[in-house]
Amino acid sequence: MITGRRKFLQNAGALAGSFFVPGSPTPKVSAHLWVYASAHPPDWDATPDLERVFSDIQFAGFDGLELMSVSLRHDDAVDHIGTLSARYKLPVTGASFGGDMWDAKKHDAILKDAATAINRLSQLNGKTFGLSVGDAKHVKTDAELDQQAAVLKQIFAMCAAHGVVANLHNHTYEVVNGMHDLKGTLARLPDAKLGPDLNWLIRGGIDPVAFIHEYGSQMVYMHLRDQYANGIWTEYLGQGSTNFPAIAAALKAINYQGRAAVELAWPDKFVPTQPLSKSWKDSRVFVRKTFGW
Repeated sequence: MITGRRKFLQNAGALAGSFFVPGSPTPKVSAHLWVYASAHPPDWDATPDLERVFSDIQFAGFDGLELMSVSLRHDDAVDHIGTLSARYKLPVTGASFGGDMWDAKKHDAILKDAATAINRLSQLNGKTFGLSVGDAKHVKTDAELDQQAAVLKQIFAMCAAHGVVANLHNHTYEVVNGMHDLKGTLARLPDAKLGPDLNWLIRGGIDPVAFIHEYGSQMVYMHLRDQYANGIWTEYLGQGSTNFPAIAAALKAINYQGRAAVELAWPDKFVPTQPLSKSWKDSRVFVRKTFGW
């Protein structure tokens, strides 16, 4: 009997058609597992829920799953996650990763953690690596931005060596203050690929449509999430005030061919009105109707 990683690798070829391929004519849509990880502070490790994660996301009809890198720290991560990926016929398409990259004292630990995550992600045939650079809780200095760019450059090289596409993934802190943080990084790494979270752009005061038109040529990835007019996150995509039709039109105008991921996030103490698997399915249907993906 073929078990564990052997079974996963045997199935990898069949799943490969769902992986991110630059130039793909129709963007594929993954799901990011934050809504599960949010129940596991302070490390946000959704590993105990991974079977449910794969089951829910497969049921909802997504093309793949985006992990958080903390799940890749476990020594059995490749076997465990690979087995689930094969069982549910749902590829791992990437992972998100973060660290205080502006702080030179943390570089050694960040690079060690990134090396482990990238190596294991590549074994799972994941192709995207979303990078969050860390919130300094103040406007970063030129010296801190220099340090940030230096460690990012090393992570970019690790990703390239493993066939993984690195991209800069923003929260609000990168785009407030006139996008000081993100522009500071791009001034130092002008060819960096981008994987913006469009909802964090909105919450940081940036129009996602304008962002797409200005930076679309560098975008290879994006996160989609919805919110009501009062800023409270919705249970699933399509309930809120986000102008997704305008976003879809902007992406069509630039002939966007990267990947997208739905990332559900709920307010503290939120009580769901329906099963999470249904919220994922409703979100997937909304993306298909609105974006044509």
